[in-house]
Amino acid sequence: MSEYMALSDCAKDCAWFKNLFVELGKPLKYVTLYGDSHGAIFNSQNPVTQKGIKHVEIRYHYIREQIEKGTLKLFAVPMADNIADMFTKNLSPDVFLRCRRGLGLEFYTLDSDD
Repeated sequence: MSEYMALSDCAKDCAWFKNLFVELGKPLKYVTLYGDSHGAIFNSQNPVTQKGIKHVEIRYHYIREQIEKGTLKLFAVPMADNIADMFTKNLSPDVFLRCRRGLGLEFYTLDSDD
């Protein structure tokens, strides 16, 4: 359920960014949001309240409103392809390096001879 609440909190930021780009004269049709929790994505896109989320505060249903308004579009990203995992999970070195490469980050060491 925390994934659903995190998506809803992120939807607030997406709405803010959309408004920012309007003010800058570069309006966006919508903001794209990706998630790797299929359950959270389903709950975000389905207006029917499921038994398991009845206890969730109304403020966390904000993402549904934003999807209905067209402010954002929510897409699933496979867990294996989610490069944002490096910010939220403990990863093995090889997975961390793959995520880092996916973000286009490289680190170079300076030789002490230079």
